[in-house]
Amino acid sequence: MIASSSLTHAPKFARTLAVTAALCLTASGCITLDLGGGGAGEMHETVVLGSDGPKVLMLDIDGEITDSDAAGVLGWVLSEGTVSRVRDELDRADNEGDIKAILLRIDSPGGSPTASDSVYRQLTTFKRKHGIPVFAQLMSTAASGGYYIAVAADQILASPTTITGSIGVIMLGVNLSGLMDKIGVANQTLTSGSYKDAGSFLRPMEEAERAQLQSVIDDLYSRFVDVVNEGRSELSADRIRELADGRIYSAPQALAAGLVDGISPLEDTIAALAKHLGVPEVQVVSYHRKRETPTNIYSRTTVHAPLEIQSEAVSHLFPRPGFYYLWWPALR
Repeated sequence: MIASSSLTHAPKFARTLAVTAALCLTASGCITLDLGGGGAGEMHETVVLGSDGPKVLMLDIDGEITDSDAAGVLGWVLSEGTVSRVRDELDRADNEGDIKAILLRIDSPGGSPTASDSVYRQLTTFKRKHGIPVFAQLMSTAASGGYYIAVAADQILASPTTITGSIGVIMLGVNLSGLMDKIGVANQTLTSGSYKDAGSFLRPMEEAERAQLQSVIDDLYSRFVDVVNEGRSELSADRIRELADGRIYSAPQALAAGLVDGISPLEDTIAALAKHLGVPEVQVVSYHRKRETPTNIYSRTTVHAPLEIQSEAVSHLFPRPGFYYLWWPALR
């Protein structure tokens, strides 16, 4: 690992060389350089709050919801995919057999429909198998796919400053054909069918293509509405569709709309969960890898090396093609 302090005291030329190399790697398509990396390993348990009472597993849904790991330029795993991370933690809880409740701590703008749905189904399956309550604590952002996962919980509590909602589907698209004409670049894409390059940024979209892509969005949207309807059964499907026009909600707005059950900080939500279990106190535990060091209920599960050079803004300007349960402005 190269510590930040070692760069600080290195000769000026060495520092310049290191930064230049990192920028060259980033510009060449290597979006993230992390000289420490994470990686898989055995799950360990740490008590992050409480000294007595039943165990509550605090499970993080943090950042973009993905079904694949993010790797660095040297092959290190920088962050685990959300789906595999949740699977490992629930498997550990299943094997231990002493978890009496799950506390979801969600701080995410969403992600892919498949990853969001996979995590949702893992949670609902685990909850039904073990007959334990699940509470969701919404942190700064719990939008789109983040909210999709939250509705697996029996109770959804928002922090006073939470942004949530953004129920819907987005497919990003841009048409650069006008710019291409100006600089003398021509599209010569070959396809096996008229819809194969539908949505391409190299040419304008045909109306038939737009309708076909919209039909996919509509199906994914219907799935989203059905999941919210199942989790928030007190709301009718029609009411959910009224709320699910893509807009975001503040915590008070979400409470008034029936999308959350209350507004409370994390500590109060833990107290409410203890009361739900009929005990005065609970032990909140976190599962983590060897390199991760949670110390309290606000610690993040994944820790990067001190020297981390990222160009997330660039990577999110040019994402993988696809459909997303995502509040796009939250990405930075």
